[in-house]
Amino acid sequence: MEKIKVLIADDIMILRQGLRAVLEQDEGISVVALAENGKEAFEKCKVFQPDVVMMDMRMPDYDGAYGIKAIKEQCPEVKVLVLTTFDDEETIEKALSSGADGYILKEMEDAKVIASVKSVHSGISVFGDGVYRVMRKRMEEAPALKADPATQEDTVLTARELDVVKLVAQGYDNKEIAAELYLAEGTVRNQISKILEKLELKDRTQLAVYAVKHGLDE
Repeated sequence: MEKIKVLIADDIMILRQGLRAVLEQDEGISVVALAENGKEAFEKCKVFQPDVVMMDMRMPDYDGAYGIKAIKEQCPEVKVLVLTTFDDEETIEKALSSGADGYILKEMEDAKVIASVKSVHSGISVFGDGVYRVMRKRMEEAPALKADPATQEDTVLTARELDVVKLVAQGYDNKEIAAELYLAEGTVRNQISKILEKLELKDRTQLAVYAVKHGLDE
């Protein structure tokens, strides 16, 4: 069985080494490189071609957000799992908007850290309990868009769907939307289909017109 190749980025050497020891307890994981900031993580990512990058968020010079964005732009097939001590909304938002595939805290048990690496590698987004609660709270508080009252329905778009609608209105195709929002192209197609169904629209053109009419293209 081929091992999951992991790169660890953290500015504290003892934490990098400690995490390496934790991960390599599992015979299915191999730590191929260590980095002390986001830029070094990106540069080593191109050299060592890991499957998963474990990224701290707050590091000097080049932080985790820098590293995540650079990796996702140049090595989109690489999964990035944030491992940090911070669970505040600002840091979580910064990580996810940069393209992180998961977000867990350093207080997590060793076995769960290993399981998180394997899940992210297999394409499953992973979020710690505290992180999930922050995300859910933000979603509940996010401005909701209701369809035209003439439809007599309470159709509501999520914040992510609003992002997609905005880009459709600005003329982006599915591939460009996927790159802009750090999503898979298939995910974008599915979201647009769902949006069209929610708003009872036939195609992208009608969706673009709807967006302009409701001021969602700005």
